[in-house]
Amino acid sequence: MGEIHSERQERRAQRRAQAEARRANRPQQPARTPATDERRRSFVHESLSELKKVEWPSQAQVVQGTVVVLVACVVVGVFLYVNDEVWKQFVQKVLLGQ
Repeated sequence: MGEIHSERQERRAQRRAQAEARRANRPQQPARTPATDERRRSFVHESLSELKKVEWPSQAQVVQGTVVVLVACVVVGVFLYVNDEVWKQFVQKVLLGQ
């Protein structure tokens, strides 16, 4: 029983030494100062106050904007498709002589 106990202690000591070696090789991070914490709190507070000032769109405005974008996508898609077909015919008949 004493043998198991000493082996356990030895393994723990090895793990502790490995952990210390890893910590020693780790790049040092600057210590957090109260000023850093205060700046972080200030940033969050200011961000939240700015978000309260934002005029968010209504549901009707969001739907209208979405419809405008979808219609524009369809118009541009049709234009590109027609343009592609015209150029395909031009390249096949005029440039390639097929």
